[in-house]
Amino acid sequence: MELPKLNFQETFDFKFKKDKDKFFIYDLVRKTYLLLTPEEWVRQHWIHYYLTVKSYSVSALITEKKIVLNGLTKRVDLLITEKTQPKILIECKAPHIKLTEKTFEQTARYNSIIGAKEIILTNGLQHINAYFENDQYQFYKANN
Repeated sequence: MELPKLNFQETFDFKFKKDKDKFFIYDLVRKTYLLLTPEEWVRQHWIHYYLTVKSYSVSALITEKKIVLNGLTKRVDLLITEKTQPKILIECKAPHIKLTEKTFEQTARYNSIIGAKEIILTNGLQHINAYFENDQYQFYKANN
């Protein structure tokens, strides 16, 4: 199994298992093994980052949260909360997916429902970080 090295300073201790010809990765939030897709590889890095580097509790992380946007059910990849309030919305793409204005707009639309103060759009190699202030997004460079 060849996984791309993602753009994180830290290395994380992932648990893997193989069943037939498929690989799975252990999700510390959902406490189960999930199919190891390129997008899941990115999401698991962020989960480990917030649990080990930022010292958030597992209960502060929400994965695959359902939202309804324009009558359609969508799922956000990862939501970081503080005292149950949405803080950071993280939208994960596979490493081969290019981050564009269109993918950022998708994340911003999701956040119009969630109401987090910050969003991160990531493919694991590139991270776009933005704060929501004065009814607009302010982009900034993060150190992750």
